[in-house]
Amino acid sequence: MTNETIAVIAFDSISAFHLSVPCAVFGTVRRVGITPPFDVIVCAAEAGLLRSDAGIGIVAGHTLDDVARAGVVIVPSWRDTDEEPPEVLLEALRAAHRRGAVVVGLCLGAFVLAAAGLLQHRPATTHWGWTGELARRYPDVAVRPDVLYVDDGDVITSAGVAAGIDCCLHLLRRLRGAEAAAHVARRMVVPPHRQGGQAQYIETPVPKEQNRDGFSRHLEWVQQHLDQPHTIDALAERCAMSRRTFTRHFRQRLGTTLSEWLTAQRLALAQRLLETTDKRIDVVAQEAGFGSEVTLRQYFSKTLLISPVRYRKEFRGHLRQEQDEERQVAEQERL
Repeated sequence: MTNETIAVIAFDSISAFHLSVPCAVFGTVRRVGITPPFDVIVCAAEAGLLRSDAGIGIVAGHTLDDVARAGVVIVPSWRDTDEEPPEVLLEALRAAHRRGAVVVGLCLGAFVLAAAGLLQHRPATTHWGWTGELARRYPDVAVRPDVLYVDDGDVITSAGVAAGIDCCLHLLRRLRGAEAAAHVARRMVVPPHRQGGQAQYIETPVPKEQNRDGFSRHLEWVQQHLDQPHTIDALAERCAMSRRTFTRHFRQRLGTTLSEWLTAQRLALAQRLLETTDKRIDVVAQEAGFGSEVTLRQYFSKTLLISPVRYRKEFRGHLRQEQDEERQVAEQERL
């Protein structure tokens, strides 16, 4: 089993879009030269020719037997929440989880994970239109209806449709680091970070509008001055709003609170600094707005489940190799 192999489950009547999401995110890693690349395999849950919900024929090159070598197993959706998934698929997911693979359920794929018993006493989410049904059918699942995705370590679930992209980018960031995820997101022309849910550490971007209003410009200013303290009252005054109006407007525009947004922004900045610079941990803590190395360690341990030192050690190797390869290509082009 290796985390470099990602198994994506295909089944009859699957949404072509849902199937393409993990293939696009993790397949782009190879296309942009990030190393080591992933081996993305599509595994058929059923025999014979599969067809998407649009009638497109799908010939999967692998079967559920091949799931055994994957370190990540993704169920992109499910065709009918009223249909019990086949036992052979459920057992493949249970076996993968038992041996330590990360199991992911995108959109209605959460129902498949729940049917396999992998969401018992865990937080999870699914498409907003079916969160009530998931909670009713599986009362032992802590359903979170208001988040884009839930990372519970070895089991991850996402909300519907485009939230699957956010979830896969989140997992890519976990496996390859912030710079790699941002690189892939840029190539796919999607926002690199959107607020997730449980154990989430994705920064929420400032809304990018063609004609940016004062609110967006003020938030961009905050992003550029994360080392400074920021309070609701101070930012409300800066935006010429009352505290109550600012709080409501902030929630409507970004879908979160100022405190949560600031923490996510600072964590993302700290990650980038750890990946791309040799600055001391205490300096990173200061520049990211955490004030002290102790506070930075606390947030990393609580949110990322890893220490800043270990994070740097784990992801700098991937980044440096990528940068070296880019420099070599640039030098060859100059010659």
